[in-house]
Amino acid sequence: MDTNEISFENLPKAVAYLVNEVAEIKCLVEKGQMSTVLQKRVPINIEEACRIIGKAKPTIYTLVRKRLLPCYKNGKKLYFFEDELLEWISKGKKKTLAEINDEVEATYRTKSKMPKTGGRK
Repeated sequence: MDTNEISFENLPKAVAYLVNEVAEIKCLVEKGQMSTVLQKRVPINIEEACRIIGKAKPTIYTLVRKRLLPCYKNGKKLYFFEDELLEWISKGKKKTLAEINDEVEATYRTKSKMPKTGGRK
């Protein structure tokens, strides 16, 4: 539909056209989201896990043995999920000096507002 054709008489036709276009866009977005979710849940082998987290095989085996790294075992093979490895990496974030400073200031502010007790009358 050409945008130059829109007038009061053909307004219902233009609205119907837009409703159809929005429905098609919605279908495309839903399909894109579903494929992304499905791709993340495909198990990967240890070589791919090494590549994702940037560690050598012996290190991966050590982390698995200590139960620090999320994995699955079927027979003698280890399997991993990419989303779980990325989550494991994000849990190990080191705080910046600014974040530590903000926490200290917030703690100091809350403690300074607390009434002082313990003095003798």
